[in-house]
Amino acid sequence: MEHVLNDTDFLVSQTDSKGKIIFANEDFCKIAGYTLEELIGQPHSIVRHPDMPKAAFQDLWETVRSGKVWKGYVKNSTKNGGFYWVFATVYPNIECGDSSGGYLSCRRKPSVEEIKKAEELYKTMR
Repeated sequence: MEHVLNDTDFLVSQTDSKGKIIFANEDFCKIAGYTLEELIGQPHSIVRHPDMPKAAFQDLWETVRSGKVWKGYVKNSTKNGGFYWVFATVYPNIECGDSSGGYLSCRRKPSVEEIKKAEELYKTMR
């Protein structure tokens, strides 16, 4: 079942350099269906949907590991087996507290047209 974000939803998460979640805001927890305690320490891939092509995440990781910002559309899974689409902006090398760097992801609601374009593109990728 699809969960459609509200126009005001803004999902934020931060990971360490290995992609383990060290921060998640209330919107992310609410939409993904996890408590903050369930997310902390988990790999961000806990919300990865099987429909997402591996090539999309390969591009994301290559981009942020090279110090550049990545933007794109992502279909994520919810804890209860549903899904939701986001437009994500992932920032590299974000240091916070005693963190040795990591990544910050900010996500908002994409339009229906943007989702359709992403679905068509992802059908052509592996």
